[in-house]
Amino acid sequence: MTQANQAPTNQLQALKQFTTVVADTGDFKQLSAFQPQDATTNPSLILKAVQMPDYAPLLQQAVDQFRGRPLDEIMDRLLVRFGCEILSLIPGRVSTEVDARLSFDTNATVARGERLIELYQAQGIHIDRVLIKVAATWEGIQAAQQLERKGIHTNLTLLFSFCQAVACGQAKVQLISPFVGRIYDWYKKSAGATWVEAERAEANDPGVQSVTQIFNYYKKFGIATEVMGASFRNVGQITALAGCDLLTISPDLLATLAATETPLPRALDAAAAQSLPLEHVSYDEASFRLALNNDAMATEKLAEGIRAFCVDAVKLEKLLLAA
Repeated sequence: MTQANQAPTNQLQALKQFTTVVADTGDFKQLSAFQPQDATTNPSLILKAVQMPDYAPLLQQAVDQFRGRPLDEIMDRLLVRFGCEILSLIPGRVSTEVDARLSFDTNATVARGERLIELYQAQGIHIDRVLIKVAATWEGIQAAQQLERKGIHTNLTLLFSFCQAVACGQAKVQLISPFVGRIYDWYKKSAGATWVEAERAEANDPGVQSVTQIFNYYKKFGIATEVMGASFRNVGQITALAGCDLLTISPDLLATLAATETPLPRALDAAAAQSLPLEHVSYDEASFRLALNNDAMATEKLAEGIRAFCVDAVKLEKLLLAA
């Protein structure tokens, strides 16, 4: 937080006045420049990081120390090693993702989440400093509900639709990560030549509109689940969500915010959401699957996201095998 008697000098400082800023990176050596509260990782970010000279030794050390153990265990130990390095540099929480290949297996997701937490605890990390990232499939949401009941906090990712957000709220998950940029990508591609960027910018951006709808619904009905906008394509998407509980932002966009001195007002307001004329809804498995199926964008982006994370998990495994 910027001190009350010290006016923010750039948009990053201003944003921190009413939103928790999270760094979206596996490149933890960049963290100190932006002083985020939390950090998030995913298989793609870790894969990218371990191919950099600064981080390649972490992969080799994990393989050397645990050679002969099951490959999935070595993978988890590598993820936790990155998480511990990140936690040494930030005051808050790190998000560590369960293998995306388990996205449709509730029991396996619970077991993997429990193991990740046990590995963190073995390194002296308090349970409240870790969020277990799980894809927001029906099975993933049920797994998250079970983990939360065990005191393990979760971050539901690959979230593109209102029905996913509602189901996560019902499951009392700690946090959701709606993907602003990927929603924007889909609508822009779908519109083709008819897309007019200026008309679909900032508050009119379809990704921004999705997160705004979810944020207002949660605040209207007192749902405690935190909303963390993710996957940004431009600064306008970020500034249009100022006031959201959290925003996870890549280092390049954090740098842009830090270099911009234009005043940044609050865009989302939990108190204002209380008076909105919204209808309370709920989903069981059948109605959830129908609602998700009826949202072509969310169906496509969820499947695409899981496939991409699965591909990167396999690539990371190959690097481990080759080390």
